[in-house]
Amino acid sequence: MENRIISPSLLAADFTNLQSEIEMLNKSDADWLHLDIMDGVFVPNITFGMPVIKQMRKHSDKIFDVHLMIVNPDRFVEDFAKAGADILVVHYEACTHLHRTIQLIKQHGMKAGVSLNPHTPVSVLSEVLADLDVVLIMSVNPGFGGQKFIENTYSKIKELAELKKVKGSNAIIEIDGGVNTEILPKLEKAGAQAFVAGSFVFNSSNPIETITDLKNC
Repeated sequence: MENRIISPSLLAADFTNLQSEIEMLNKSDADWLHLDIMDGVFVPNITFGMPVIKQMRKHSDKIFDVHLMIVNPDRFVEDFAKAGADILVVHYEACTHLHRTIQLIKQHGMKAGVSLNPHTPVSVLSEVLADLDVVLIMSVNPGFGGQKFIENTYSKIKELAELKKVKGSNAIIEIDGGVNTEILPKLEKAGAQAFVAGSFVFNSSNPIETITDLKNC
């Protein structure tokens, strides 16, 4: 679909062949590249940081959709901007002063996003929704790839879409976790616009074809 955004998650890529994985994504219909940054504190896993993003940036012109699953994200906003992030998504649950964090992201020339864990209601974004470029709804618990999709996500998307209208927000609703060609059309019908897919893409026999399928299903 024309306005549907597909953002493959590099978390599921082959890290020993990262350059070739990125070059493969460059040739695909992927709109964004989703980069999951985990610190082992906010979530029970550790991934990669700024040096790796800097290297990735040399090999792709696609939009870097950087998802911070870390505590105290404010400390690193400038570093991620310098590393090449285009969109910087922080977790509501990790930010004491969320409005300040959003302004900081924008000051460094990036689009600002906020992610919500499965247990967090969309109503918490009511006061900042008009300032956001992206809202990322976690449809699995953050920290690991390959988890089962949480069914309550559909009602959360609908609620967020309604709240967007009330607040006059243009924020893109993005979904992360368990996305595949069967679930995606239902998510889109509920109001989602951007879709993160990791295992479904990278574990398939033909990732480029799978991304095209996600784009057109």
